[in-house]
Amino acid sequence: MLRAILSSPLNILLAVAPVCWFLAATSPGSPWVFMTAAISLIPLAGLIGLGTEQLARRAGPAWGGFLNATFGNAAELIIAVVALRNRHIELVKASITGSIIGNLLLVLGLSFFVGGLGRRAQTFHRTAATNTSAMLFLGVVALVMPAVFDLSLYGTLSAKPPAIDRLSFWSALILIGAYAGSLIYAFTAQRDLFRPMLEGERDGPRLPSGAAVVVLATGTLLTTAQAEILVRAMEPALARFGFTELFVGVIVIAVIGNAAEHYSAVTAARRDEMTLAVEIAVGSSAQIALLVAPALVLYSFAMGRPMSLLFNAFEITAIALSVLATSIVVTDGESNWVEGLQLLSVYLILALAFYFVPAAAG
Repeated sequence: MLRAILSSPLNILLAVAPVCWFLAATSPGSPWVFMTAAISLIPLAGLIGLGTEQLARRAGPAWGGFLNATFGNAAELIIAVVALRNRHIELVKASITGSIIGNLLLVLGLSFFVGGLGRRAQTFHRTAATNTSAMLFLGVVALVMPAVFDLSLYGTLSAKPPAIDRLSFWSALILIGAYAGSLIYAFTAQRDLFRPMLEGERDGPRLPSGAAVVVLATGTLLTTAQAEILVRAMEPALARFGFTELFVGVIVIAVIGNAAEHYSAVTAARRDEMTLAVEIAVGSSAQIALLVAPALVLYSFAMGRPMSLLFNAFEITAIALSVLATSIVVTDGESNWVEGLQLLSVYLILALAFYFVPAAAG
C-alpha cells in the first residue's frame, strides 16, 4: 500500500482527507468541507486507476482490456451515483458533459501542448484514435437525440414528455450493447481496446495482485465516502463561492474525477508517447458516453427516479464542439503545441460560458 501511495506526486493530497473529515464533523455548514472533499477525491481517483492498471497488467491483453473498460472511470461513476441518490440529477448530467469535454479539450490539449514544447511535432497511431472517436460519436448521437426530439416536436427543451424517458432508456440499452460489443472485440483480438500497453507503462512500478486489489478496494470505499461528503456539502459552497450546480458539474466535478488521468496523459505526452496520451483522453470520453452515462440512466430507472438523456442547449453545444475539434486534430496522426493551445482555448471559452450561465438557466 505504501508503494501505491508513493507512486504519484498527486497522492500527497491524501493528507487533505482527514482535514475534510474534521471539518465535516465540526463545521458541517462550512463551504471548505466541499473544497477539501473535492481535493481529496483527486488522489483517490488515481488509486482506483492504479489498482485497475496493475491488475490489468497481470491479467493479459483481453482481461486487462475488460478491467480498464469496466473500472476506467469508476471515480466519476461513484460520484454520479451518490449525486443521483441525493436527487441532484442536473449535477449528474453536467458531470457527464464535463467529463467528455474535459478529456477531449483539457486533457488532450494539455498533452499536445506539454508534449509539443521543444519539439517540432509528435506523431500518434491515427487508426486507434479515429476508431475510438467513432465510438465516441455513437455516444454523442444518443446524448443529443433526446434534445433533437424535444425541439423538433415541441419547439422547446422544457416540454420533457414521457417519450423522452423511454427514448433515453432504450438508447442506454443500445449504448450498453455497443460497449459490450467492444469488449467482445477486445477479447477476440487479444488487445486492450482503450489503453494500449506502451513501453513507458511496462517499465513502471509493479504491485502484487493482492496489493492491487487492496488499493482498488480502498480507493473505491474512500471515494464513495468522500463523494457523500462532497454532495452533501455542495449547497453551502454554491452560496459561498457563487457557483451554479451546472458549473460545478461541468468543470469542478469533472476535473477532480479525471485529474489522475489528466496527469497520466500529460506525463505520457512529455515522454513522447502520444498514442498513449491520445488513447487516455479520447478513450476515457468514449467510456463516459458509452458506459457511464447509460449505466446512470438504467440505475435511475431502477431507483424509480428516471434520469433522461435530455441535456440543455449549452451542454449539447459544448459536447458537439468538443467532438468536432477532436476529430479535426486527430485525423492527421500528428500534433504540436499550437494545436494543444487551440484546444485549451476552446475549453477555457466553454468554461467561461458555463460560469456565466445564471442559476435559473442552468
